[in-house]
Amino acid sequence: MKVSGIKAVVTGGAGFIGSHLVDRLLALGNKVLVIDDLRGGSEDFIRHNYKNKDFKFVKEDLLNYKGLETLIKGYDVVYHLAANPDVKAGASNTTIDLEQNVLVTHRVLEAMRLAGVPNIVFTSTSTVYGEAKEIPTPEDYGPNIPISMYAASKIGAEGLICAYCHTFGMKAVIYRFANCVGSRSTHGVTFDFVNKLRKDPKTLQILGDGKQKKSYFHVSDCIDAMIFGAEHQKQTVEVFNVGSEDYIDVTTLAKVVVDVMGLKGVKLEYTGGTKSGAGWVGDVKVMMLGIEALKALGWKPKYTSAESIKLTAESLVKGK
Repeated sequence: MKVSGIKAVVTGGAGFIGSHLVDRLLALGNKVLVIDDLRGGSEDFIRHNYKNKDFKFVKEDLLNYKGLETLIKGYDVVYHLAANPDVKAGASNTTIDLEQNVLVTHRVLEAMRLAGVPNIVFTSTSTVYGEAKEIPTPEDYGPNIPISMYAASKIGAEGLICAYCHTFGMKAVIYRFANCVGSRSTHGVTFDFVNKLRKDPKTLQILGDGKQKKSYFHVSDCIDAMIFGAEHQKQTVEVFNVGSEDYIDVTTLAKVVVDVMGLKGVKLEYTGGTKSGAGWVGDVKVMMLGIEALKALGWKPKYTSAESIKLTAESLVKGK
């Protein structure tokens, strides 16, 4: 797949990862169309591109927008990042993941088919593997048994993408992300900890038992991997795990954030969470992805989980 000198659509391009991807795509000499309803994104993340002649922003709800196929006609690829990003939300709202992750993906794919757009790059998630017994977890692990509505919706979206590619001659790269962190992040444990400590610098409540171990990777590594994997696509549908090569427990993560904020004597309190000690129903307690497929092609992350958390906490403290 070509990654420079083309016309690219980025759904969810005003979001955390999407806005960083937009910056990179523009730097590579692409014409970029961002489609975002701004429910999870922010114009502040893309405003610096408004005067760029190669940039265009359309504020629309993908689920209900009737002119999508006309809008994207003539483009070469859709980077499809638009989704509900909150894993916890599905426990209280059982339709949000179906609508925002599955039905929106179908809407995008159908518009691509009608408009003749041949390529899609999709951001999926490590949660599709469920509570994997193999750590690090490779791309061919199975069966995938999701434990959250979010994970189930991403599996559904992946299935639709594969079916469209094999039925209609399209091509896809699917990325299953560990926990991506960095500047412009608007949710996640680091974001939550920084905001909790701003409100109460003496006590930090931690969901679960604090022993949850997960892989975190920096958004700069994320964008590098997305561009690299697309550029090295060989199969009709490629599936790549993306993450760091280690994991970190939540208590250690909390201490990194506390240190970055320069706080002393912070009391860590644990909610206990579910019976397994996970933070909430649907939370995968231990996660680290095998990234050998991308490494075999020549990509590897620059930062460890702890380094990624430190960089993220620093950017959030600075208000970036």
